[in-house]
Amino acid sequence: MSEGAATISSTLAASLAGYGDGPCIEFGGRWYTGSEMAAYADAIENALRTAGVADGAAVGVVARNRPPLAAAVVGLLGAGRWVSMIYSFQSAESIGRDIEALELAAVVADREDWTEPVVAAARRTGTVGISISLEPPVVELISGADRVSPGLRAAGRDGSTGLQVLTSGTTGPPKRHAIPASVLEHTVYSVAFGGASSDDPPELMYWPLGGIGGVCQLITGAYIGKRIALLEKFSVAEWVRVVKTYRIGRCGLQPAAVRMLLDADLPRDDLASLDYVISASGPLDPEIRDAFEQRYGIPVLLAYGATEFAGSVCTWTPELYREFGAAKRASSGRVLPGTEVRITDPDSGAEVPTGEQGVLEARIALVSPDWIRTNDLAAIDADGFITLHGRADGAINRGGFKVLPETVRRVLVAHPAVRDAAVVGVPDARLGEVPFAAVEPVAGCPAPDPADLVGLIRDVLPKHCVPVAVVVLPELPRTQSLKVALRDVAALYTAGTT
Repeated sequence: MSEGAATISSTLAASLAGYGDGPCIEFGGRWYTGSEMAAYADAIENALRTAGVADGAAVGVVARNRPPLAAAVVGLLGAGRWVSMIYSFQSAESIGRDIEALELAAVVADREDWTEPVVAAARRTGTVGISISLEPPVVELISGADRVSPGLRAAGRDGSTGLQVLTSGTTGPPKRHAIPASVLEHTVYSVAFGGASSDDPPELMYWPLGGIGGVCQLITGAYIGKRIALLEKFSVAEWVRVVKTYRIGRCGLQPAAVRMLLDADLPRDDLASLDYVISASGPLDPEIRDAFEQRYGIPVLLAYGATEFAGSVCTWTPELYREFGAAKRASSGRVLPGTEVRITDPDSGAEVPTGEQGVLEARIALVSPDWIRTNDLAAIDADGFITLHGRADGAINRGGFKVLPETVRRVLVAHPAVRDAAVVGVPDARLGEVPFAAVEPVAGCPAPDPADLVGLIRDVLPKHCVPVAVVVLPELPRTQSLKVALRDVAALYTAGTT
């Protein structure tokens, strides 16, 4: 096992025991102790040995934000295994296809996820199935998938450890990205910068455990011995309960969650403990940010990162906010120490002058010696602040004219009856691709007329930016991480629902 793997594995192996009979994870108002969480991890390892799975062999986890699955991730990493995350919020057939494609030695999943298609997939591949639950029996082997096939007994065992995490699946099927232990160690230290103690308020975690945000938040909390308040998914009521009960001082919020809290029109006292919130995982409309800060008196600090970087590339801090917040409202923050960023021309790859737009590339020595090219359009100013301008891979080529979806979206959300909007490219036999839009109306307002929305865009943008159609939906389709599912929006046009 490599030095980085040994360091993080040994720390995580001891972390659950370190909580002892003290509180470790709160779920649904009930605290689970370190001893209870360690018992889950131990029972899983015992089941793996019983099934003939080799030490260090890779294991998949069908990730739900529940204490047993959290214990599984921490325990498996602590045992020096590669852990491959599998999203739970997909069909049983899709989970089964993931199991067959990954060819893992074993898969751990909540009891409710061991449906017939999932069990059948594990049996076909010879993958061991382990069921885990909050109710007895808490850990058990799946009948007929209780012995690993000889070919998979040591699958993935290479002396290293780490995570295979999933992208959000906003623009297409989620992809897996490997984060080895050395990089994971860097991520933990960067997330935990400034230190923490068990006396601090718990970490409020609701980001999906299968993705980079949720799993790194979990691992960091366990690594430093911090208590975690775990939500299965975001809801205003549960989020407020945790903030008020434990006097949370800071937490992350996706843009959609910021909007939901604003729409809830909560009493200021409900959020009085918060010094600030951090909004990442997508663009936050300036109007929503301004309204949130005015309504609750809480600064919203933006950040930008990606799964490929195992963390953030740039962020705001309270100190930066006080100094530059008014002047650089559109920025996602300043480039972090130890991170290099350059902006390149999307066609030639040449670096563009300071302040000009291009494709963002970043290099973080502890992640990779190479420059990693993103699909994000951005600019960086002389003070090192990054401003994002949408995604390069989302640009629509309408008969040779480029349309940036975010430019069209910004016009739509300016309409007083539009709560949110999404713009995507859809196929066109003559022009190759054309823009198509979907909007979500403001609750309690009459739904906007699609023809009026098309006219609004026609009045302020060039003709090639005008969508071929706009549909009004009760709610925009979203992924588990609350991002708009753009491929589902595009499917509305394909399905002929316009």
